[in-house]
Amino acid sequence: MQGDTDEGATGESDTPARLGRVLFGLGLALQATEDFRDIEEAIEYAESEGVPFPDLAAPLASGMMFVSGLCLALWRLPRLATGAVVTFLAVVTPTMHDFWNDEDGSGDRLAFWGNMAMLGAALAYMKKAWE
Repeated sequence: MQGDTDEGATGESDTPARLGRVLFGLGLALQATEDFRDIEEAIEYAESEGVPFPDLAAPLASGMMFVSGLCLALWRLPRLATGAVVTFLAVVTPTMHDFWNDEDGSGDRLAFWGNMAMLGAALAYMKKAWE
């Protein structure tokens, strides 16, 4: 199936891209586990940002990122995994890290731009998944 391999047209692997993808996927998965370690705090934060049904949304989003991160790292179901990561980051970033609406949004500013960097990486891997 196309998109299920890291090999290029010549059959040679692209080791730096593969390593980057593994690190990116594991980073997403490990970040999600941090939310699970203190899920009540994640729920409270989601609630404070006006997320509907935060008791359901926060664990569901963290679970989606955990599974998607592992799938990216292992390059399994790459279209679904990259699509989930792109969707998550595109929705969560401006909603949860809207530093322009905070008096002291320095933490949200850092999180916003960190998420934007991850969104860029996810878009690059999404392109690869659809090749």
